[in-house]
Amino acid sequence: MVNLSFSNKRYIYVHESENEPTRGAIDVHHVIIKGRGATSYACRKGIGVFLVLLASSMYFLLGKDNPFSILSWGFLLSGFFVMLQSRKFLKKESVVIMPTFGIQLETQYLSGKTVSRFIPIGKILKPVLVECVTPVTCYWSLSLLLRGEEQLTLVFKELRPPLKMLVPIWKALCAVIGTDQSEMIAEEEHVVSG
Repeated sequence: MVNLSFSNKRYIYVHESENEPTRGAIDVHHVIIKGRGATSYACRKGIGVFLVLLASSMYFLLGKDNPFSILSWGFLLSGFFVMLQSRKFLKKESVVIMPTFGIQLETQYLSGKTVSRFIPIGKILKPVLVECVTPVTCYWSLSLLLRGEEQLTLVFKELRPPLKMLVPIWKALCAVIGTDQSEMIAEEEHVVSG
């Protein structure tokens, strides 16, 4: 059942859980790209198929010795490139929290392919909200500090949802891991003010 849902101009956040949250209840958080992604995927895929068909028909109709055969090969290669690139478009990223087992991070592409990563609950030290600053932009990221690993593990590898969507996921992860959110916020405020 959907407990919470809101959106901005780029993303839709959906939180699903059972009516009565119990100790072992599965908690699912989705961040979905808004509708334009599917339209652009279909458009690029259609352009790729059109270029491949155009190139093959030009090659066979005009013959191998015609100077347009080079042009047809260009269309053929660009069509395959467009089709290959269109497979990489994202549909959504999800965080599935299974309190007794761990966390499953899922990335679903418009082509239907789904990539999943499972992180056991005992390996997670704590979830961390990080502000990432680049020369061009500034955004927030949700990461996991894992036992035995030097680098943070990104929860959302492809998407950059706003802080408003990351906070409920961070709070749910803190509740499952058993870290005190108020203590973490007080530590962060102390570091910022000091």
